[in-house]
Amino acid sequence: MTYFSDYNKKRFAILVLIVSISGFSQGMLLPLISIIFERDGVSSALNGLNATGLYIGTLLISPFIEQPLRKWRYKPIILIGGALVFASLLAFPLWKSVTFWFTLRLLIGIGDHALHFATQTWITSTTDHKSLGKGMSIYGLSFSTGFAVGPLMVKLIQVSEALPFIVSSIMCLLAWAFVFLLQNEKPERLTGDLHARGWHRYKMAIAFGWIAFLGPFVYGFLESSLNALFPVYALRKGFDVNMIPIILSVFTFGGILTQVPLGAIGDKLGRRNVLMIGSFGGAVIFGIASFVEHSQMAVAVAFFFTGTLVGSMFSLGITFMADLTPKELLPTGNLLCGIALSIGSLTGPFLGGVYLEYVNYSFLLLVAMLLLAIAIVLLVFGRKKISDQCRCKGHCLLE
Repeated sequence: MTYFSDYNKKRFAILVLIVSISGFSQGMLLPLISIIFERDGVSSALNGLNATGLYIGTLLISPFIEQPLRKWRYKPIILIGGALVFASLLAFPLWKSVTFWFTLRLLIGIGDHALHFATQTWITSTTDHKSLGKGMSIYGLSFSTGFAVGPLMVKLIQVSEALPFIVSSIMCLLAWAFVFLLQNEKPERLTGDLHARGWHRYKMAIAFGWIAFLGPFVYGFLESSLNALFPVYALRKGFDVNMIPIILSVFTFGGILTQVPLGAIGDKLGRRNVLMIGSFGGAVIFGIASFVEHSQMAVAVAFFFTGTLVGSMFSLGITFMADLTPKELLPTGNLLCGIALSIGSLTGPFLGGVYLEYVNYSFLLLVAMLLLAIAIVLLVFGRKKISDQCRCKGHCLLE
């Protein structure tokens, strides 16, 4: 029994390490390429469109990833995903081209989604429900920590444009090697309805957990739009280039500070309430910041406090989904969380790029309006939907 407990801790630690390095590479990649393209004169719309490659890759692989996971189990999916990520990162310095870098981002999106889908499902399927909030908050904390450190690597372009890509690739390779220490395991079968296949399984998971997908969606929008397009906006506002990665990092560090506390609060007060209050608070802070963005310090402070409120929306959303979804549907629910994250991540650079190109007003106001809309949806629909789902959870799978 002691061995089993020790192995569970080792498995969790390795999965957390993998996710933190993945967050590091993503946190570095978005602002790094945006700044490189901006310096080279690439338009903001094309810059934002190029950033969507990461999330288009996620969407492309989403319909095909669940069955290989159920067939081959967790470990091979993580190994394949990690290999794609570090190989693609290492290939960036080979040829600077908008099309080539878009393709590499596409491959990283495929690899990252395979890696995250497998690790999320592995954790949510094997963690005791009483400690699921804590486990997923640590998961989110590890990703956020890596994502916060990533933008600081942008400074390495002063030495060489290739150096950040090489360092990130090596770190991914080292983390990837630890996966070989894990035993392969298989997710739960869909025992409630043995004949449920394909779209029917997705419909069942959506019926249970659609409200929970708003958390990953918002997190994806914020992650991609702030990291890919805020550097462009800030440069045009005259911000110091060395201040931009600091502003992006303090947003993520804010989320790091409150990741575990908000997870614990969500266990007691309900994930929906935490998501709703965080969205509304973030909307208010960014709305105020849009009027004082001439001050770099004021913007940094706003980013920090907004990060404390919304930086854990991804892990809260996954845990909220696990609350609402039967265990046999957790792989499908985790997949849909990843799709929601990707849709938000795609929407962020595209909508933000168009906004920067054609709307001559504060970029922060765009983010504030989205957060306010999400808070209203959670307020109006969340309570009723959760109640309905709880009543039907006992028999919906057998219909």
